[in-house]
Amino acid sequence: MTDDKAAGCDGPGLPAGRVMVARMALVAGLLAPLLLTGCSLAPTYVRPALPTPDAYPGPGVPIVGTSVARLGWHDFFQDEQLRALIADALANNRDIQIAAARVAQARAGWRIEGAALYPEIDAVGTGTRGRSFFNLPGAGPLRPEIKQVTAQLSAGWEIDLWGRLRNMRASARDQYLATEEARRGIATDLVAQVATGYLLEREYEERLALAQQTVSTRQESLRIMRRRYEVGSGSKLEMTQAQTLLGQAENVVEQLVQDRDVNRNALTLLVGRPVDIAPGPLGASEPGLNVAIPAGIPSELLVYRPDVMAAEYQLRAVHADIGAARAAFLPRIQLTGAFGSTSADLDSLFGADSRSWNFTPTIALPLFNAGRLAANLDLAKARRVEAVATYEKTVQTAFRDVSDALVRRRQLVRQIEITRTVYDALRERARLAQLRFDNGRSAYLEVLDAQRDLFETEQTLVRLRRAHLASGVALYAALGGGFLPDLPGPNSPLQPEGKK
Repeated sequence: MTDDKAAGCDGPGLPAGRVMVARMALVAGLLAPLLLTGCSLAPTYVRPALPTPDAYPGPGVPIVGTSVARLGWHDFFQDEQLRALIADALANNRDIQIAAARVAQARAGWRIEGAALYPEIDAVGTGTRGRSFFNLPGAGPLRPEIKQVTAQLSAGWEIDLWGRLRNMRASARDQYLATEEARRGIATDLVAQVATGYLLEREYEERLALAQQTVSTRQESLRIMRRRYEVGSGSKLEMTQAQTLLGQAENVVEQLVQDRDVNRNALTLLVGRPVDIAPGPLGASEPGLNVAIPAGIPSELLVYRPDVMAAEYQLRAVHADIGAARAAFLPRIQLTGAFGSTSADLDSLFGADSRSWNFTPTIALPLFNAGRLAANLDLAKARRVEAVATYEKTVQTAFRDVSDALVRRRQLVRQIEITRTVYDALRERARLAQLRFDNGRSAYLEVLDAQRDLFETEQTLVRLRRAHLASGVALYAALGGGFLPDLPGPNSPLQPEGKK
């Protein structure tokens, strides 16, 4: 019985190479159900228990509610100038571009690992020409010329019975997803940094306007004090006190200009281009941010915080690594084969009598490797312990970030209320001190102290208002807001949720 008949599919005269191909197809067909349902030696993944309380601490924090992280940044921020700055930052910022490149690298690594599950087919062509020297008894030395031309299709395939290749692919996939979440975290931080820088710009604008107004007022006071001194109705001490008060206000103006320029430089770096912000007071940004921000419950951090999700993907990846390390102890089955033509010259290479084929199944079982496989498994298990601790610490850090933001936001509201009360009292004090001085009932030092305290409190109030707005941005970012997990692909720019 010939191989052609044994195949039982194409009848007599079937070329031997087609028999080999048919056999490989038959083997693949028989193994396919086993591969689809093949075992995996990776430990079952179970998300670690939430290492935080069920609710955020502090009075007035609701236990139930939906986190504001479900709201995209384009809807959270209402200021059009701020929206434009954020959009430009997401398009131009170099950290975002670096993160996108890392995502593309991780995705390519996932594809590389996945390709190992499929047969590898190559087309191979070789040509050999040479001369052999040998002595044949009775015929003397011979020097025949050797020529051989070969064209083949070769195929190789590792049968993944124990899930080693599938676990390696799963690990690469989770590494890719963790990198994607890291990119989302960078984008969220970038949005928060741009918003914070924009609020600082507004703070400096408002404080500068107040300081410049104070400088104008004190210049007029100095002019009056100098004139009083010149006509003999005032003292030189009062004139120098007015001059001191003016100098203090002018120093504040110069410091604010410096801080504003430094902040604009930081915004330029974040946005990736020179920024041109129309002047305006801090109050222009308050209506969109000075609102209640629901924090939801801590378990929502597992869904919306990019760093928490990245840590969980890393944990999933090490579970798959354990499965691959366990499978390395078991036999590996490799199927290789080739079909083609071999001839002494190119003209007859594809003739009917030049066909060649081979089929080589291989089973390899590791017997001795000086403990390398065992050490590799121990390494994977140790990494799982580390990944669990990293995940739990990341969750705890996220919980603390939200709790701190809630505390700051709550306390800043109270500080603003107290400072406004103090400011109203100081304004009345400054008015009364000026009246007493004008009526000759007190020294100018009393006016000096009252105006200095009023100016400082006025500046402090603006700082507190900006800090309160910034605490809302910090809370929004701490909750994982800005982008929902279903981001665009790593080769496309980040877009606001609902605005893609």
